Amino acid sequence: MNFAIIGAGAWGTAFAIHLSRLNHTVTLCPRRFEQALAISSARENTDYLPGIPLPPSIQLGHELTPVLMEAEVILLACPSQVLRETCERIRDNLSLATQLRYIVSLSKGLEVGTHLRPTEIISATLPQYGAGALTGPTNAAEFARGQPAAMTLGISHLNDFAAAVQTALSGPTLRVYTTDDVAGVEIGSCLKNVYAIAAGCCDGLKLGDNAKAALLTRALAEMVRVGQALGARPETFYGLSGFGDLVATCHGGWSRNREFGQRLGEGRTTAELLAGRKTVVEGYKTAESFNELCNARGIDAPILREIRAMLRDSKPPAQVLASLMGRELKRE
Repeated sequence: MNFAIIGAGAWGTAFAIHLSRLNHTVTLCPRRFEQALAISSARENTDYLPGIPLPPSIQLGHELTPVLMEAEVILLACPSQVLRETCERIRDNLSLATQLRYIVSLSKGLEVGTHLRPTEIISATLPQYGAGALTGPTNAAEFARGQPAAMTLGISHLNDFAAAVQTALSGPTLRVYTTDDVAGVEIGSCLKNVYAIAAGCCDGLKLGDNAKAALLTRALAEMVRVGQALGARPETFYGLSGFGDLVATCHGGWSRNREFGQRLGEGRTTAELLAGRKTVVEGYKTAESFNELCNARGIDAPILREIRAMLRDSKPPAQVLASLMGRELKRE
């Protein structure tokens, strides 16, 4: 199958390597021309995935029209807050894209202001194509090295071509499951980044394993409650895109969101940590978006609310803990 991957951060690059390993035709398209030149020259993404060479079969592109010309599936590996802009650029460069059938998001976050999920943005800007979301507990470096992983592909219409995409993505080192609960897949993958910041705070405050286990248990319960109120199915959150991604992101030393929370717990400020970052901490803006959405819908989400207060209102992590521990007692 012919894949175009738009966005060449760690995850986009890792997926290009994976698909090339499966003998698919792959074109990796960085956002910046300078990055495309650097990766093409070094045959390695030294900024985001150092030490892992790109197979010779991976093509590098920058101009979207030729990149999309033979593509059957686009994988969007850009940050959620530039997803709409990326989709609009794709829309403006479709003149030769006669083979294109599906656009799959690898992004994890709600759009600020609209609170739209990635597939909702894709469907709004590129309604003529099928839209899906692929997510699960996957670290980019492990994935690129060929260590085993499993993911969930959320597609609203599970037709023959969707099954072909599932087969194309899968291989000896990746098992892909499908679901038509796209909302559940995306909501879980968004919220886990917020809860990973909270888990990192536990590490930074040196609260111990008991506290972190309790946090993750209650975070999963909150994820299910929020997701169900927003139209998702509860069982989705106990799968790879919910519980699986939550566990990996809250415990992995590689997790940007967990590490961000740890530094906050150790006394750093949000402004300090965001200044000059190359990589995106999706949980930062996602906390704000989900908090606004929950307030508008009357959804009770205390962990989300307190993390948002820490990130946006500079509430000290120790006070966040006190607020959560001091809530009214109730049945589990």
